[in-house]
Amino acid sequence: MSFSSQVKRLRIYFAVSIFIVFRAALSLPVEAGPTAIMPLSQVKPGMKGEGRSVFAGQKVEKFQVEILGIMENVQPRRNVILARLQGLGLENTGVVAGMSGSPVYIDGQLIGAVAFSYAFAREAIAGITPIEEMLALTRSAESVRRPGGGFPEINLSEYSQEQLGRFYAEKSWQRAESPGLNKAFIPVKIPLIFSGFSEKSFQQFQSFFSQHNFQPVLGIRASSPQTLKLKPEPISLSEGQAVGIQLISGDLDLTAIGTVTYVDGQKILALGHPFYNLGPVDYGLTTAEVMTVVPSLQSSFKLASTGKLIGRVVQDRTSGLLAEGGTLPRYIPLNIELQESPVVRKQFKLKLVNDQVLTPALINMALYTLLTSEERSYGQLSADFEADIFLEGVRTVHLEDLFSGNMDTASTGLSGLVAAVVYMLKNNEFKDLTINQIEVKIRVVEQPRIANLEKVLLDRYEVQPGEVIKIKTYFRTYNNELKSEEVEFLTPSLPPGTEFQLVVAEASYIQQLERSLYRIQDFRPRSLDQLIRLLGNLRKNNRIYFKVVAPRPGLFLKGEELPNLPPTLKNMFLSPRASTPGLTEISRSTLIEYQLPVPYVFRGAVTVPVRIKK
Repeated sequence: MSFSSQVKRLRIYFAVSIFIVFRAALSLPVEAGPTAIMPLSQVKPGMKGEGRSVFAGQKVEKFQVEILGIMENVQPRRNVILARLQGLGLENTGVVAGMSGSPVYIDGQLIGAVAFSYAFAREAIAGITPIEEMLALTRSAESVRRPGGGFPEINLSEYSQEQLGRFYAEKSWQRAESPGLNKAFIPVKIPLIFSGFSEKSFQQFQSFFSQHNFQPVLGIRASSPQTLKLKPEPISLSEGQAVGIQLISGDLDLTAIGTVTYVDGQKILALGHPFYNLGPVDYGLTTAEVMTVVPSLQSSFKLASTGKLIGRVVQDRTSGLLAEGGTLPRYIPLNIELQESPVVRKQFKLKLVNDQVLTPALINMALYTLLTSEERSYGQLSADFEADIFLEGVRTVHLEDLFSGNMDTASTGLSGLVAAVVYMLKNNEFKDLTINQIEVKIRVVEQPRIANLEKVLLDRYEVQPGEVIKIKTYFRTYNNELKSEEVEFLTPSLPPGTEFQLVVAEASYIQQLERSLYRIQDFRPRSLDQLIRLLGNLRKNNRIYFKVVAPRPGLFLKGEELPNLPPTLKNMFLSPRASTPGLTEISRSTLIEYQLPVPYVFRGAVTVPVRIKK
């Protein structure tokens, strides 16, 4: 065969091979690339385009958009595209809460997300966050929140368990002011759907969210909590679809509703404005189905239900949310058992987002809701509880106490205490602490369980060092029954003629006494282990405290008393060269302390002087 014939055959073979490969390539599925982007510099007043959002069911519908102008530097280096929205009833409803993130296109190119509006506006005038600012979220390097939070600092040395819970409740659940008739350009409200919550608990807690750009809505409880099973569905989102940002799942559900702006593989952008603006976060991302749009003179909103878990939100920033499809959020399981009698027990299983600010607030909500919904909301109620907060490794914080009173005193005190302790753990300054699970067991009775101190009797008031003193404490219960408890303790070794005080008291009085003894100004735990120890040893309502205080010098250092120190060790602490911060020299020390559990909330205090015989 000649050389020219061989070349001709090779050319034919090569051409046939190229045709076969090309035809095979045509038969393969082709992945669509991300949406084309129009930069802000090309957006001009007078341009017309379309937006996409869901107004009923899961169908993405289109509305008309007319660009009115560019609002530059509305925040430092932040710009907003001003636009008029029309169609799909927007002329009557205005910008609808839940439209946050609705993508807007001009000539098929994405320019940004509907994110801002004017309160009480007669037209749907919206602010659009430019897509370039939202895409910057995908380049956020920080993915872990640092230890410590923005909540007012709580001085553990000043609070009993009950006082700590009350302090948390007062500081965290501030009432939001009614919105004024101002002209502020504000982020579009986010519908926050409360499912499974009673009207009472909804009214109690909605102000916590309404002051943070949410529009709380009391929804319908789902018959079967689908999202409790943490198995994300394959992602199939498109731009303009409704999504849920889930904070609680299980027997209660708390989910915010927004709209998808941009999808690139497993990366999803939404909202166009902050959720809480907490930076790195770990919220659940779900599908959502819009039941209807509820028109309102103040702010129309989408009423929606939560769908399947499809991923997690990883960034909450000024320009919106960044989510990842197909990955799991690390929820904190909260298991609650309510016991009304030895044979009647109700079990509730919840999963809460893992967050420094939101987790304590959600625990407060959940416990209060279940207590006031399953038990009586008003009237006399007593709640005896135990809680275990399981931390990373083998560490556990154990809480137990009794709350009793009229109205919702018991429910508020119990839920506030657990929330406050979780807040202290999540916002410690030492380490980003992982809470693996929380177990709460509550026993309730519909009657008061309060006892008031009547008198304290000692079998002797002058003693020798080492002698046994018997103390009989009398207290009267809620039904006017007089009861007594007897304890014994050894007389401390003190010089003849020394007078010491025996204090028999409730938890809050002991706290006041220690504040005066130690002259406490401020206190910060020196380590995570000390914080955990202090939280587990907070003073309790259902205890009678016995404390022997004597005129013996000592030291108070970083939340803990150091009595009867040897002179050399004491001088070392007090030396100018040591310069130990948080050190207080005390003239009276606690020599003995004992606590006696009782089945009542104990109230009252008495101080009894005792003298060492000469």
